[in-house]
Amino acid sequence: MIREAPAPPALVRIPPGAFQMGGQANDKFVTDTERPAHQVAIAHGFSLGRCPVTVGEYRAYAPGHAPGEDPAWPVVSVSWDEARAYCAWLGGEPPGSYRLPTEAEWEYACRAGGRGPFAGGDELSPGEANFLYSEEGRRIGPGRRTPVGSYPANAFGLHDLQGNVCEWVEDAWHPGYGGAPADGSAWGESGGDDRRVIRGGAWDYLPRLLRSAWRDSLPRSHRRDNLGFRLAASGPP
Repeated sequence: MIREAPAPPALVRIPPGAFQMGGQANDKFVTDTERPAHQVAIAHGFSLGRCPVTVGEYRAYAPGHAPGEDPAWPVVSVSWDEARAYCAWLGGEPPGSYRLPTEAEWEYACRAGGRGPFAGGDELSPGEANFLYSEEGRRIGPGRRTPVGSYPANAFGLHDLQGNVCEWVEDAWHPGYGGAPADGSAWGESGGDDRRVIRGGAWDYLPRLLRSAWRDSLPRSHRRDNLGFRLAASGPP
């Protein structure tokens, strides 16, 4: 049965601007996948989900998804293709305007003007994000997903960009930033590799994997119990 799309998840307008994308000099956990740091200019504002898409929001599209889970938790066990299908189902105005964010948009929104390893600076406390372990390996987090918006928003008014669940973005995977777009657009597939970029870190990670520059990849058909997504749109919310 085809279901009529409801009102979309709440979006926040992100202003245009420029930033240095990738691992910064003050970040001791930078890896080669985050290099070279490079300047990106996003000339047009865009909108981004205030929070990741929730179980309840996704159930409006797929009613049988994750029975018994808290509808306020971020949705997980959704492939990249399924996340894009949800965006297409929502439609938007003009039609098809809802989408996944590009990797550059995601990092720009996560940093929200900051240059440190984390959105709030050089360190990340358990009161700022949902993650499980300290860098010393001590268990300090709740050990599960938490309702979206449970932790403070960043300077752009966005929640859970760091921690709770990893997030799919639009870009194909490249193991470094050589040749990356400088305008904030999505980086297309190369050489038939079907992996897609994931960002943000998750509830079962330690802080170094929640850094603003951290990136990883999974095959586009992969589903995981700590991986979700958030909505983007090119126009205003």
